[in-house]
Amino acid sequence: MNAIDWSNLSFGYMKTDYNVRSYYKDGKWSTPTETGSEYIDIHMAATCLHYGQEAFEGLKAFKGKDGKIRIFRMRDNALRMISSSQGTLMAELPVEIFEEAVVKAVKLNERFVPPYGSGASLYIRPLLIGMGAQVGVKPANEYLFVVFVTPVGPYFKEGFKPTPVAILRGYDRAAPLGTGTIKIGGNYAASLVAGDKAHKMGYSAVLYLDAREKKYLDECGPANFFGIKDNTYITPQSSSILPSITNKSLMQLAEDMGLKVERRPVPEEELATFEEAGQVGTAAVISPILRVDDIDENKSYVISKDGNAGPVSTKLYNKLRGIQLGDEPDTHGWVTVLD
Repeated sequence: MNAIDWSNLSFGYMKTDYNVRSYYKDGKWSTPTETGSEYIDIHMAATCLHYGQEAFEGLKAFKGKDGKIRIFRMRDNALRMISSSQGTLMAELPVEIFEEAVVKAVKLNERFVPPYGSGASLYIRPLLIGMGAQVGVKPANEYLFVVFVTPVGPYFKEGFKPTPVAILRGYDRAAPLGTGTIKIGGNYAASLVAGDKAHKMGYSAVLYLDAREKKYLDECGPANFFGIKDNTYITPQSSSILPSITNKSLMQLAEDMGLKVERRPVPEEELATFEEAGQVGTAAVISPILRVDDIDENKSYVISKDGNAGPVSTKLYNKLRGIQLGDEPDTHGWVTVLD
């Protein structure tokens, strides 16, 4: 293996040594086993290819100052994958198999876990797909669960620096009673066109409005949204937002710091009142928002007046990163420390 330039990693894929797989056949899951192959042998009529029977997760492992590897909130990801399975009628993967496969994948690829202080982490991607051949629209009878890992740098090349986001009213990420609350590929496919348009216009992401009325904030494509004002952490509530594990963690930390926490519908006009705002997710933790431009309405809401991340966002970011790295006490039991 060539020496990895840990501090200049992009958020991309790098081949590692092994991935771990479990198969569902005849009503039961197999014991997770490793393979060095990056490829999946799949039937051309597999339901994942035709009917979107697919779900995935994203979580991270970090190396602490003590040299130990820590995985952040693994059980929450396992439970969210069960929720995604229920929403797409896939066989539910037991939490124990999810956790066993994740731990195995991290341990087998230990040499790819970036060193403490590099700013990089090991990204873990669990994937569940329908493998059984079907031509009619119905669920598969066979499934494959895969966990692969890859070392990554920051999701946004700017790192922890405010970036502008755009509201594009001509696009929706998910329908109000559709699949927005589960983590499946179709939601991300639905966000590609608007995301590409926003990137070409110089924005880091699209801030979607609710699909029904176009009045309330939903989420930022691959991330949840939050705003800070009057010592309160405010995040949108809707029936099409993916429940972000990072956002859930930040809400808890905000409460620990003495902030009020509100999860409620957030009208677009409220953007004018926020002292700070950000996009939150596993990949970026927090990506602070510089301003929000409503392109079609020709409106602009400036969030960061000086171009820097606000004090509350900075404190929350440092606290969460500290827990992930083992520099801060894990009082909520979020971290799995590997032997």
